[in-house]
Amino acid sequence: MWRRKDANARKLYGAIVAQARLPIFYQAFGVPDTLEGRFVVLSLNLFAVLHRLNGEGAEGRGLAQELADRLSADMETVLREVGVGDLSIPKKVRGLAASSAALLQSYEEALAAGESALAKAIDEALPLEGAAREAAGGRLAHYVKTIVRHLEQEPLSAFHAGEVRFPEAPSGES
Repeated sequence: MWRRKDANARKLYGAIVAQARLPIFYQAFGVPDTLEGRFVVLSLNLFAVLHRLNGEGAEGRGLAQELADRLSADMETVLREVGVGDLSIPKKVRGLAASSAALLQSYEEALAAGESALAKAIDEALPLEGAAREAAGGRLAHYVKTIVRHLEQEPLSAFHAGEVRFPEAPSGES
């Protein structure tokens, strides 16, 4: 049973990563195709799924924790790939995990406060400046609100089976 759950969490995380890799985020939404930009897009897609799961009480929180653990493991892999030394990886992963948790919490609080608050929270995470940052943040906030609403309609059993169906990403036009 635990192996199936682990495989399903891995499959679900893979679907989230695949969504975050869609070119539309980098071509039409204006997110820089950098490590930092990709992390913001991943965190937004992960946030939408975690928001759905955490809204289901204990039944969803277990899977949400497995996804958070997958994110930490993914960060460790990325750090190794960019050449961070083995001895400093645990400390860096702890720091990244803490900042990721804070980022996800800021998205949660901003979502509750409305789309403009969500846009501001996303703006602050984006590796952009000025008008480009505000424009991308606004587009992404609209996208996140759309997927959150969509995922609320998806059956919880699908998530536990490692499946998530994201709606088609809008064009990125405001």
